[in-house]
Amino acid sequence: MKTAAIAAAAGGLLVSSMAGAAEIDVLSTQATQEAYLELVAQFEKASGHKVSTTFTGTLNVQKRLSDGERYDLIIMAGPAIDEQIQLGKAVAGSRVDIAKSGAGLAVRKGAAKPDIGSVDALKKTLLAAKSIGYSTGPSGLYMLSVFEKLGIGDQIKGKLKQTSSGVFVGTLLASGEAEVGFQQISELVHFPGIDYVGPLPGELQRMTVFSAGVHSRAAQADAARAFVKFLTAPAAAPVIRKHGLEPA
Repeated sequence: MKTAAIAAAAGGLLVSSMAGAAEIDVLSTQATQEAYLELVAQFEKASGHKVSTTFTGTLNVQKRLSDGERYDLIIMAGPAIDEQIQLGKAVAGSRVDIAKSGAGLAVRKGAAKPDIGSVDALKKTLLAAKSIGYSTGPSGLYMLSVFEKLGIGDQIKGKLKQTSSGVFVGTLLASGEAEVGFQQISELVHFPGIDYVGPLPGELQRMTVFSAGVHSRAAQADAARAFVKFLTAPAAAPVIRKHGLEPA
């Protein structure tokens, strides 16, 4: 039945593509990138549509939209999509949640993996670390609140190294600029030159939901919605999980 459902969905996409293949322009943050690219290849094959994607950091996405750039689809953290709807940059009611990710820690490849299995262990690791990398995206903002919650914000302030928007924390780790680093798990597990250590301990973990929204000036709104439907279909779940995410 599952195979039949996938075939039927693909068949429907092929029928729609016969009316005219579209090129869908997408602006996306990077947390879902690896799973997204695998699903894009499947969607293009099934639908006949083409997907052109610009990946960048949250701040850069916000700037591009503020500057008036036009896309068909926007993918970023759910609250940020809501903000774009309020600003009139995304269509009201078009938000669809795609995947969710927790934050995790990584180190340079081959380095000793610190203990972060409990709140106390994480606190000790942070106090002992010579430098700590974090992002400008949702995980970075959240980690600042975690440091404060642990009561060590002032103690580690001088060791913090924040990436520029669109730059992965893994870059700091691989180059040795940071000893440990935090980001969305999906952005750490495949990054070259680093070793993923593990997620934040349960009581400190917070899942970030990543969502899609149709741009208010989309030229291919229907094709964009078909793409979102494909990304959120049950058949997409194994691909999403393979890349360190969970289906939303």
